[in-house]
Amino acid sequence: MRKSLIVLMPLLLTACVDDTASYYADGPVGNHALTIHRAQKHFWSSASRVELIMQRLPDCLRRIELTEMPAEDVEIELLSGGDNVWTLRAGQEMWQVETQTCTQYPDVKGDGGELMGVFRADGDKFVYEAAVVETVPADAPAK
Repeated sequence: MRKSLIVLMPLLLTACVDDTASYYADGPVGNHALTIHRAQKHFWSSASRVELIMQRLPDCLRRIELTEMPAEDVEIELLSGGDNVWTLRAGQEMWQVETQTCTQYPDVKGDGGELMGVFRADGDKFVYEAAVVETVPADAPAK
């Protein structure tokens, strides 16, 4: 019995999700980042807890619980409203935070701003993908 538990333990642990993906506002070596953490509490549950960890060191470091959703369906858009105001959007749910004073706004104001990228599951990894910005030359013909 004990040997079968030891053999099965890695299988039980591999089903759990506990990972993060980060957006670095001031480059990959900076102190200003927004990190999404998704964690599945139990291997038999499909739900995962989704949190935002915002940091702008040394003035701001805070963890905010956002929502629960299936681990494989976590997809959160990151939008920048300027002046360290960030909006996160997952379907119909939206959250707005500000990293200057490390606060979460009770209501989302405006449209959220410019799309910076998306936090999402990519196979068995959780990643941040920057938005692709296409520039149109000034002398391009109109369609």
